[in-house]
Amino acid sequence: MNEALPDVPEVRVVGLPQLTSGFDLVERLDLPMHLKVHGPLEPLGGEQLAKLAENINLKGRGGAGFPFHKKLRSVAEAAIKRGVRPVVVVNGSEDEPACRKDTVLINRAPHLILDGALLVAEALGARTLVVGVTRESTQRSMEAALAERGLNNGRRSVLRARVQRNPIRMVTGAAASLIRSIDGGPAIPPGRKVSASQNGVGGAPTLLSNAETFAQLAIAARIGPERYGNTGLYDEPGTVMLTVSGAVARPMVIEVPTGVPLRYVLQLAGAPPVPQGVLTGGYHGKWIDAATVNEAIVSRNSLDAVGGALGAGAILPISQKTCPLGESLRVAQWLAEESAGQCGPCYLGLPAAARGMADILNGGGPAALEALKQVAKNVKRRGACSHPDGSAMFLESTIKAFTDDLAAHVLGNGCGRPVEGVLPLFEGGQMPTGIAGGSEPVENGPSRQKIYVDWTLCRGHGLCADILPEVFELGADGFPTVAQAQVPRYAEAKALRAVRRCPALALRIEEETPRDRAPSRNLPVLSQGRGRRALGR
Repeated sequence: MNEALPDVPEVRVVGLPQLTSGFDLVERLDLPMHLKVHGPLEPLGGEQLAKLAENINLKGRGGAGFPFHKKLRSVAEAAIKRGVRPVVVVNGSEDEPACRKDTVLINRAPHLILDGALLVAEALGARTLVVGVTRESTQRSMEAALAERGLNNGRRSVLRARVQRNPIRMVTGAAASLIRSIDGGPAIPPGRKVSASQNGVGGAPTLLSNAETFAQLAIAARIGPERYGNTGLYDEPGTVMLTVSGAVARPMVIEVPTGVPLRYVLQLAGAPPVPQGVLTGGYHGKWIDAATVNEAIVSRNSLDAVGGALGAGAILPISQKTCPLGESLRVAQWLAEESAGQCGPCYLGLPAAARGMADILNGGGPAALEALKQVAKNVKRRGACSHPDGSAMFLESTIKAFTDDLAAHVLGNGCGRPVEGVLPLFEGGQMPTGIAGGSEPVENGPSRQKIYVDWTLCRGHGLCADILPEVFELGADGFPTVAQAQVPRYAEAKALRAVRRCPALALRIEEETPRDRAPSRNLPVLSQGRGRRALGR
């Protein structure tokens, strides 16, 4: 079995180091050593900073890849228009079992991240800086770095800076979850998609980006766009931080220039010479097969072109000796456990998808495969956050990448290979247990209450989605997209209010018994409606 990755695995570099400069000298660059290695940094105006980010084509390194200069300008415009001070948030919540590159940077080069964040805060006129983390080691390192710079959260500080510690959960790394926790709520998505650039922490325009993104900005601000562009590809200059694990001899975080062949990165980590497949982008990413690995280079565009994904930089090969569907089933089950439990596509759909994968492995035949495809299709673009979308993408990629193994399981007696557990996972899958600071418990997760929609009464008024967005989302026809759903504990009062205020009296709440809470083997109904409009979806 593959053991969980340590917080700070082995770190390697291909070519000249940028983000990892000084790692060969000390374990952690404190402020004096940081300045000795990287030198001082002069502030830049807002438009100067935006042009720098645009010239180097800097995109978010947390997975979404949104252009940083667009985000910076959007926050600045919103702050000026509303006449309020914006907020800067560093997202160091690295909650996927296969990712460690941000954790490495926070533990070993925290001041490089702070350089970039402080550049942005100064350019925007922000007076609040928050660094989101989920690990004890990253909390300690970043709090020490703030203290070394004389930054604190005191009311009289010119810049109030603090660390926000949240539980380690897949959903806590989402931008909306982090913002919600900073505001004192649970570290789960709020159930309604809101642009942080317009309405973030405390309702203020908020520039939130990944830890590596800020570090890359700090490097570019020091050396300038021309010198930065001398490394890597013309259209994607600079370096990329990757976490390589899975079936490798030496799990590692590695800094590589864009354009390096992916097979070379795998060789450095001791991957099999001909891997059966490589999962790119982590557990919200995509598989590529052995033939494709030889074509791929480390870049967002290249991996997209061959059917992979750069995502948050996780690279996981598996060998020819293990069952790829069995390995993927373990991940699918973990992804289902990581649900925040507040919307049907996630809370009901992901467990159903995992059961569908298990049915395929257990001889369910073509019917099981079609059921899995349908569930994966149904959960996309219907959740309160990107977790259902990313999980569905992983499952669909698994089906597409391993057609021979799929045929062996669907049409025959299986592939005959064991499941070795080479893809790292966290233990458990409990609901979030922390709020601001991560020290106080909060009642999260599902309660013993379930809310039901009576389709014979529902008229599509939509009031339920306004009152209880944690559970209800309206489909294109104006009707709720779930027929029944578990109610999060913290939303019980709102659920009761939704029942009482439904104009058509189409909602009801029932208390579950322990027997009712046993997992169902049936696929969930993810969309309902009435008459022709329901059939037309």
